Amino acid sequence: MAFKTGISWTDSTWNPFQGCKKVSAGCANCYMFRDKKRFGQDPEKVVRSKPATFNAPLKWKEPARVFVCSWSDFFIEGADPWRDEAWDIMRQTPHLTYQILTKRPENIPARLPADWPIKNVWLGITAENQQQLNKRMESFMDVKAAVKFVSVEPMLGLMSFRWGGWIEYPSRENGASEQYDSLRVIDWVIVGGESGPHARPMSPVWANEIKRQCQEAGVPFFMKQMSSRKPIPDFLRCRQFPA
Repeated sequence: MAFKTGISWTDSTWNPFQGCKKVSAGCANCYMFRDKKRFGQDPEKVVRSKPATFNAPLKWKEPARVFVCSWSDFFIEGADPWRDEAWDIMRQTPHLTYQILTKRPENIPARLPADWPIKNVWLGITAENQQQLNKRMESFMDVKAAVKFVSVEPMLGLMSFRWGGWIEYPSRENGASEQYDSLRVIDWVIVGGESGPHARPMSPVWANEIKRQCQEAGVPFFMKQMSSRKPIPDFLRCRQFPA
């Protein structure tokens, strides 16, 4: 909602709507739920933000990366009435690069606009463990976008895009399963540990394994933070962006 943000992989946040529902282990300690309750609001009620917030990007003149829906999920069903208006704001502001993350990639195809892909919109999924990475990549594999990315945050265990993370992907032609290395269709990977009072631990070994896979595949890697805001080890200090 503010133009500036402390999230290191973006410049700004924009929340055209707010409110969400927890869908997996990564949601357990979500800051939005904690803050909404502190404000006396229902975090599960999906609402349209006030006009000043909804239309805010129209006033932003300088180029910037903008994280969309840090207090919701852009593809949550409850936001269906307002999503087309949000797409239109993105079209009107080509100097801004919009970064959309979702835990609901199965909702993406039916909710993309007719003129998709939009050049200044990046699309990503969040995955906190191997199970969710495999599950969400199945839905995300064929989605087109100017930049496709994955945020591994909060990272809750050892994960792989390549070995155990190879996806059994049904072939449309004959129903057989084919294996895909999911980094072949990903342009950027972010890794981060959990923050907040109940942060679950993240081993630097887990993060380094993702970094290694990205380096081998030539995919930019961005190390956001360790769990509980612990210092990032020197061997993990890498903050790359897509070209």
